[in-house]
Amino acid sequence: MKAIGFIGIGVMGRSMVGHLMDAGYEMHIFTRTKTRAQELSDRGAIWHDDVAGVAAAAEVIFTIVGFPPDVEEVYLGENGILANAATGSYLVDMTTSSPALAVLIAEKAAEKGCHVLDAPVSGGDKGAREATLSIMVGGEREAFESVLPLFKLMGRNIIYQGPAGSGQHCKMCNQIAIASNMMGVCEAMAYAIKSGLDPDTVLQSISSGAAGSWSLSNLAPRMLAGDFDPGFYVKHFIKDMSIAYDSARSMGVDTPGLALAKALYEKLQALGGGDDGTQALFKRYQ
Repeated sequence: MKAIGFIGIGVMGRSMVGHLMDAGYEMHIFTRTKTRAQELSDRGAIWHDDVAGVAAAAEVIFTIVGFPPDVEEVYLGENGILANAATGSYLVDMTTSSPALAVLIAEKAAEKGCHVLDAPVSGGDKGAREATLSIMVGGEREAFESVLPLFKLMGRNIIYQGPAGSGQHCKMCNQIAIASNMMGVCEAMAYAIKSGLDPDTVLQSISSGAAGSWSLSNLAPRMLAGDFDPGFYVKHFIKDMSIAYDSARSMGVDTPGLALAKALYEKLQALGGGDDGTQALFKRYQ
């Protein structure tokens, strides 16, 4: 595998492409806003004007786009990946998307002889920059083994979950856990401030104990500093929670914590916070 394609150069995609380039791979890229890819183009990444160009040029194609309709268009559209990729190509969707859509794409790809993996990630912009992402992978075991050396350039905790759709189901578990945890982190910091404690000192005490979590260690300091820039957008988190909520309902799983977090974030978005980072939920408590 020498020529790699990457579609979607956002907050996380930019760093992920950079790691692949650092390893010496020939990179073919496309994103809807070309200026976001300028830095990578300046480093030698080959720009294409559409998805079809990347699909035709690369042996392995990674995607990390916004929403399930974007995934569907990128893979199944008339000028999408499946219409233009060569037989035997490896197609890896790292978007957090619908498990059912992941299964559909895998079925369509099999008809063409392509290998598909659904491989959503967790770790935010920091994990992408430091190549420490958690990568949850569904699809063919053999395809996973083939792409694993590339995953290792972008992440650290890389685990095969099962057949097509399994990676997305695992990511739903991840987002459900984060949803309730984020409410707890915000409320704990609000309580610390209201009680007259120094919240930074509180963090020193509770981050390494039973209350410890990634969000507490990495996002609580941003909240307290008034830094609401996105490592992960509120609007994308709402998308993830909506997928998880609908999927849980279809399986008969009750998720009251998820429902409450989803409602709170939807209120935040209605007030103009959709492009903030998920830590912006703290604004509700200020």
